Amino acid sequence: MNYQNGIEAILTANSRIPVVTFSSSNQVASVLEQLEAASVSCIEITLRTEAAWEAIEHCKKIAKSAFKVGVGTLVNAEQVERCKSLGVDFMVSPGSSASLIDAMQKSGIAYLPGVMTPTEIISALEKDCGFLKLFPCNLAGGITALKTYASVFPQIKFCPTGGLTAENHEEVLALKNVISVGGSWLCEVK
Repeated sequence: MNYQNGIEAILTANSRIPVVTFSSSNQVASVLEQLEAASVSCIEITLRTEAAWEAIEHCKKIAKSAFKVGVGTLVNAEQVERCKSLGVDFMVSPGSSASLIDAMQKSGIAYLPGVMTPTEIISALEKDCGFLKLFPCNLAGGITALKTYASVFPQIKFCPTGGLTAENHEEVLALKNVISVGGSWLCEVK
């Protein structure tokens, strides 16, 4: 079954996902160069600045065809539609609702809904989501929470973000219920 429009393949191929916030599309080329030099083949561009959509469009134009361009911080169906019009490869939300998950599923684009609590995980499970972003991981309980969720929700694979660093992400990535991790430590925006 093609869960969440194929997000598993993207997460499996990219165990470390750089989460990047651009203040200008002029920063995109240098970040892509850094990622290529580090053999990283994906990016999650956050919708946290006014320049985000322009940066996403520019990234899609200049990135190599095998490079996966994702959009993060999605919170509504209008943003999902914009992602569809730009042809992004995957979408990530900081939280989730039934209507947001429905819009993401309908888009045909791979997606990763965000959760933090057991109630949110159960709601995502009810929408057939088995791959979830745990955000913010550090506030949700970090490694302790992930270990607990492994026994309570053995069918879920997480991509934790929030509070992960170059120093601690390997320990998180080693957990059996973690498929990948995301964070801003993976590249420097200049």
